[in-house]
Amino acid sequence: MPRPLVIFEDEGYRNLRPLTYTRPACRLRCGMTSLAEKIAAAYPSAPLVLHVRDYIAPVLAEEVPDAKVNQLSGDSALLINGRVLAPRDLARIIPADGPDVAFECDGQIVAARVSGAAYSKIAKAIAAGPLPDGWAKGLKTEAVKVPLMNYLWDLINANPAQIEADFAAAGKTGIHGKVHESSVVYGPKERVYVAEGAEVQPFVCMDTQHGPVILDAGAEVHPYTRIEGPCYVGPKSILLGAKVREGCSIGPMCRVGGEVEESIIHGYSNKYHDGFLGHAYVGEWINLGALTTNSDLKNDYGTVSIMMDGKPVDSGSTKVGSFFGDHVKTSIGTLLNTGTIVGTMAVLVATGAPLPKYITPFAWFLNGVVTRGFGLDGLIDTARIAMSRRKVTMTPAYEAMLRKLYELTADERSVYVAKGRRQMAGGR
Repeated sequence: MPRPLVIFEDEGYRNLRPLTYTRPACRLRCGMTSLAEKIAAAYPSAPLVLHVRDYIAPVLAEEVPDAKVNQLSGDSALLINGRVLAPRDLARIIPADGPDVAFECDGQIVAARVSGAAYSKIAKAIAAGPLPDGWAKGLKTEAVKVPLMNYLWDLINANPAQIEADFAAAGKTGIHGKVHESSVVYGPKERVYVAEGAEVQPFVCMDTQHGPVILDAGAEVHPYTRIEGPCYVGPKSILLGAKVREGCSIGPMCRVGGEVEESIIHGYSNKYHDGFLGHAYVGEWINLGALTTNSDLKNDYGTVSIMMDGKPVDSGSTKVGSFFGDHVKTSIGTLLNTGTIVGTMAVLVATGAPLPKYITPFAWFLNGVVTRGFGLDGLIDTARIAMSRRKVTMTPAYEAMLRKLYELTADERSVYVAKGRRQMAGGR
């Protein structure tokens, strides 16, 4: 029996927040699938174990029933960092069999083969939470070239090429669903895949000159939509007269209108109306109100800084949009600056000017200041209603995860709320 494949979390998940507040890094999307799906595809016969933070584990066990979550057994394992963007030949670069060794790329551990005493030691470290720096100390190291996703903008920047790679790996092409005769493929027709059950209505342009266009099962493309490849549209998502520019991945059950460019929409989210979304990562169960727009380019064309843990981080990129945690809601006319982070379950109300570049989880941004809003119970009630509209039931495990996250972010939120109260009182 092959040794188990353990996709593990390390402390790098912190730099992928707010998306990793409610999921492990390996469940982030890039291209057509998640990071975990790409890793698992490289070792198809290996039993899969997902190592995640305790408060996320029950939800993940519901979402991925075929994998063991935080259940290590046996006396050996192949460990792969969940932030790895797996190339198609990952199993050649990091073979499952062989002597104990840690694989390193640019000073970070990307994988390890471990057995015996070394495995027992690491298994204890895994049981304690995300693996800390130096967890592979004592193992022989081997240098490899495997991309690691260190920040959310790394996923965005990698997305166009990854759509191309995933399209080639899937080996599916052609029109198997319905495409109206007035719609056109502008470019190589072999770079279109319309799955069975997908529908392209009249007056749609699918531009494949610079990459493939993939419409998964049940996707609908409504009239006057233009899709530029590379682009992936997930199952049962709907494009409503949208301008979908290159490099977009849209997950299942989304509603997308307006203009979208080089963005990832994880799933179950609405950007129904006009407004621009560029170089952004949108989580699940998000509703972007009409004319919500984010900037993804500074007026001086300089690199974009992002606030992380209270400190600015230079992305090194001139094109960076916004990053939305799950269950965020924005009002009509919301304007977002380059490199904005919006925490899980935050509610944003437009002010007529760009909002702050960081909004703490579970807060309301109202009348230009951060407040507690109606509290956690109100937010959960709203989330439950939103999920039911997609025929999804909020499970007790999911609600418990949100409540635990509320506790974990309480101190940070209190700082921003206190500042908001001072502003309302005329202070600073």
